[in-house]
Amino acid sequence: MLRLDLSYLQDFIDEEAIDAMEPLLASSRLTLYNRTGAGSEYTGWLDLPVNYDREEFARIKQAAAKVKENSDVFIVCGIGGSYLGARAVIEALSDPFASLRPAGSREYPLILFAGHQLSGSYLSRLLSSLSDCRVSVNMISKSGTTTEPAIAFRIIEEWMRQRYGLDGARERIFATTDKNRGALKELADNRGYQTFIVPDDIGGRYSVLSAVGLLPIAVAGISIDDLMAGAAQARERYTDIRLGENDSDMYALIRNILQKRGFTTEILVTYEPGLQYFSEWWKQLFGESEGKDGRGIYPASANFTTDLHSLGQYIQQGRRFLMETVIQVETAKEDLIIQESEDNLDGLNYLTGKSMGEVNQMALYGTAVAHVDGGVPVQLLHVSELSAFAMGELLYFFERSCAVSGYLNAVNPFNQPGVEQYKSNMYALLGKPGYEKERVALQERLYRKDNDQ
Repeated sequence: MLRLDLSYLQDFIDEEAIDAMEPLLASSRLTLYNRTGAGSEYTGWLDLPVNYDREEFARIKQAAAKVKENSDVFIVCGIGGSYLGARAVIEALSDPFASLRPAGSREYPLILFAGHQLSGSYLSRLLSSLSDCRVSVNMISKSGTTTEPAIAFRIIEEWMRQRYGLDGARERIFATTDKNRGALKELADNRGYQTFIVPDDIGGRYSVLSAVGLLPIAVAGISIDDLMAGAAQARERYTDIRLGENDSDMYALIRNILQKRGFTTEILVTYEPGLQYFSEWWKQLFGESEGKDGRGIYPASANFTTDLHSLGQYIQQGRRFLMETVIQVETAKEDLIIQESEDNLDGLNYLTGKSMGEVNQMALYGTAVAHVDGGVPVQLLHVSELSAFAMGELLYFFERSCAVSGYLNAVNPFNQPGVEQYKSNMYALLGKPGYEKERVALQERLYRKDNDQ
């Protein structure tokens, strides 16, 4: 069970500040649950852990079993919310060194990712490394026209059809897209690819518990039943309106109080390398949800203890605008005991008999105290273990907190109007039809810039 620990915040927040913000919190919570706020048409994720499509859920399991049977590698082609949630869960719960094992000895296919950037080198190397592998693909896009995954899928689909033929590719390509319309839906219907649905009432960054995330997660051998059960438990817990019993509300409230006091960047800190992509998912969730109208807390992340040897100095003594949220995994799935050394040249014999997990926990506590003493507000989010159930809880905890926090900040937490500007510029520079005037204007600006230099 998740537990929010605020014991390190005594020097930064008092009860009066919490009491003063509680009416606004109650209003934000009602706005979310009554679906009366901006973007409320995209709140289908709220009840998704209990109101999901059971028939599609069964089809996801069947497709995952099919991929397990006939594939060594499963390529997930998507960007942003179309891949980050799945990758977060898969990397948190999977063996990071499974790729070193021979394909025939692996229990589940390797999950590889494409379409999340525009590097031709990356995609070329990916495909050239698969000559001895049986491959299946999941293209994930609501529209099918998002530039990065659309380009990647055009290339991957042709590679699959050349390798397996039209009929063979049809058995190995899955499309997760709109139920009724869009370029990918039309292509999948024309080609005969099996399809899964991106729900109309759930935006990409909230979609991990839909088919968007569930198919790749199931192919990786992770229990999607347990994942949904964890999210369902979190949903039930966080309907409690008592602030002291609702850590999701408290987290949203605390980070907004700290923002008002000048702590405008939040670092999500993890001490387990497998949570690196969970941090990436979290950054998209909060960055796209809150970063608009000149507002929002900037979401950053760090992987300790590794980043203590690079970012630690700045966090300890740099400018004081940072707050820190630490995910503490209390029990490691595997661990090692430190043995005594006869010569003790490294001076570590005082650790004899201790586990690496214990050393990691002491590093966490020691760092938290040091950062608090250095003027950084720190809150801990305790997680008993890394499991599918716990990941479901974590995902729902942050989704719900993010929505409430957005309304506390007086922004629409479900749109992302700002991301369209760079796309328009890119389309114009690449010569996309309909962007001729923009292209001329951009070329003039770039020409002036080059001449100025």
